[in-house]
Amino acid sequence: MLHRLFIKNIALISEADIEFGSKLNVLSGETGSGKSVILDSINFVLGSKADKTMIRYGEQEAMVRAEFAVEQNSEVLKKLEEFDIESDGNIIITRKFGLDGKGSIKINGNTVTAFMLKSVTQHLVDVHGQSEHFFLLGEDNQLKVIDGICGEKLLALRAENLQIISKRRELLSKISELGGNADERERKLDILKFQIDEIENAAVRIGEFEELKARRNVIANTEKILSALETARSVFGDDGGCLDEISSAQHSVNSITGYSEKYSELGTRLEGLYADASDICETLSDFAEEMTFDGREIEEIDERLATLKSLMKKYGADEEQILKFAATAKEQFETLSEGAEAIEKYNNQIAECNKQIYCKCCEMTKLRKAAAQTFCKKVEDELKTLNIPSARFEVVFTEYDENSVNLSSANGSDVVRFMFSANKGEPLKPLSKVISGGEMSRFMLAVKTQLKDLNGISTYIFDEIDVGISGFTANTVAEKFNVIANSAQILAVSHLPQVCAASSTQFLIYKEEENGKVLTKVKRLDDNQKIAEIVRLTGSIMSEAAIQHAKELIDCFKH
Repeated sequence: MLHRLFIKNIALISEADIEFGSKLNVLSGETGSGKSVILDSINFVLGSKADKTMIRYGEQEAMVRAEFAVEQNSEVLKKLEEFDIESDGNIIITRKFGLDGKGSIKINGNTVTAFMLKSVTQHLVDVHGQSEHFFLLGEDNQLKVIDGICGEKLLALRAENLQIISKRRELLSKISELGGNADERERKLDILKFQIDEIENAAVRIGEFEELKARRNVIANTEKILSALETARSVFGDDGGCLDEISSAQHSVNSITGYSEKYSELGTRLEGLYADASDICETLSDFAEEMTFDGREIEEIDERLATLKSLMKKYGADEEQILKFAATAKEQFETLSEGAEAIEKYNNQIAECNKQIYCKCCEMTKLRKAAAQTFCKKVEDELKTLNIPSARFEVVFTEYDENSVNLSSANGSDVVRFMFSANKGEPLKPLSKVISGGEMSRFMLAVKTQLKDLNGISTYIFDEIDVGISGFTANTVAEKFNVIANSAQILAVSHLPQVCAASSTQFLIYKEEENGKVLTKVKRLDDNQKIAEIVRLTGSIMSEAAIQHAKELIDCFKH
């Protein structure tokens, strides 16, 4: 339950410290007094989006602190444990927000994110206002209501269905790896065969591309190369060239070798130099002779280079990568060629999964229909006590079969629609088409009465749920609040004197001028002040008769 709420610098509230009771807490006051500010503050500390306009004029920062007390085995403590936040059953949430757009959120002193805050507070408080009318009118949300009633049994079926769906996805993935269906597999085989043949027919050799580029460069520069080779050869081999001069030097030195060993060694060196020069001259001649080539050779080289470039563009940056691609393609080709039998086996397993998913969906539908039938009957009974005696409420399920079942959703194939009729003789129609504002308020109260024990939430907030209600119906609404308050805390904003009379704790929201500024104040009323507020809400003047009527109204709700 929400034990205490401290508000600072929110709208017209400078500071408010509110201690709530454990049962029915009612907030009343004149229109425009600031009742909505209290609820906005609660929504803010529960995790709603922060807005700079909520900060009191002239202040830099707004702050709200909420103190909760919960049972030791509650869901909210399990969620706190997931976030490594310790709690002995007391939970203190503090949230600040400044004009600079910066803020902070802490739970029991631990800094948390807005997402973490909402994960915790969804187990603490259920806020019902006019916006929730629209939530329940959405057909997707209607299924969520039924699922909440089904509880753990439905969660177990979902988990089982998810396992089957996961297995089915794995099988589909395996079939995809094997080429998919027969037509798809044949298409992939044709592509792989073309790729393999193209690479093998090209007879790719590692290093060939660079060799061909080098050969083409030589051919393109033949004239220049021949000229250089011939010039070098003539320097060595022509009459009077290097060879003749070295030979002459060699004969001169040989004539004096008998005079000294060093002359003999020099002669030997000249002999070696002559041999090297002769070899260089022959090599230059050989290179020149090798420069002859077929006139089509450059065309053939260009064609081959074009072929290799095309393969590189398709299969890899060089010959090694092309050959690697071919090897992988061969492996895939072999796998696909032998995959027909495996695919048939997988398809049979998928068909079995489809049957199992259909069976699980049918089980979920059966469970939901049973829960919906009981739920509808109880809501109808509640509505009768809320002065809609001819109310009829049904949950209609869209039918499906093995061909239309949803094979990919763990939540099954159910699509539901809430159907309602408030008047005898009127056909059932979608909830959004037939229900009035006052009827919707009572319908929501009937739903809350039935759901209060299912979600583990200990605090319910009703924002003017009694809109459009008066007279006898107001009494029954107040009684319903009392029923819920026997097992959960209620905070209700109300203008009905009956609801205020039924309250165990009454608060008055009012405006007061202070130091030239209008401020919103919150006051917890004592018994006499509560009677005065009831008199005000009835529209009576303060008189003995009015006071006696207020006391009698309070006595009606004492148990």
